[in-house]
Amino acid sequence: MHDQALIERAQRGDRAAFEAIVERHQGAIYGFLRARLLHSADAEDLTQETFIRAYLARARFDSSSMLRPWLIGIARNLLREHCRRKRRRKEVAWTELCLELEETAEAPEAQYDEALTQLPRCLEALGPSAREAIDLRYTSKLRLAEIGERLKRSEGAVKLLMFRARQALRCCLDRIKRPADD
Repeated sequence: MHDQALIERAQRGDRAAFEAIVERHQGAIYGFLRARLLHSADAEDLTQETFIRAYLARARFDSSSMLRPWLIGIARNLLREHCRRKRRRKEVAWTELCLELEETAEAPEAQYDEALTQLPRCLEALGPSAREAIDLRYTSKLRLAEIGERLKRSEGAVKLLMFRARQALRCCLDRIKRPADD
């Protein structure tokens, strides 16, 4: 049965239809979240919460729309809420970097899910100054001026360094993603 028929049945209160939606999409939602979180338990919890929210909001879903992007949107919102709640935990820096790269990417975020698991490799390929600037920004939560003081660079130079580092990360992720597309 197609997603559209399942969601229409779920909107009418058919729990078996919603269970089929969960079974069909939980792997993709978990994968989306797991690529952006350091702990699998957090990804599992947020996956479950995604489907709870989807169930509660099922009446508002436009059945002519695609279901998976809607579910990923719910997961992304939960991820942002998770970041706000856990600001002090180190893995939030990783998640925020993933979300920022995803927002600036030209391709749909679903295409980056696989490549984001390779982000640590791409970070290692950056030069030491760029890696340190990224770490100071996303792990230590320093402002550009503070990073500049630590790196002995102007705020403008740090801004340019961060811009180039993000571009390099996107290019690296694109290179990793491309062979799978061919």
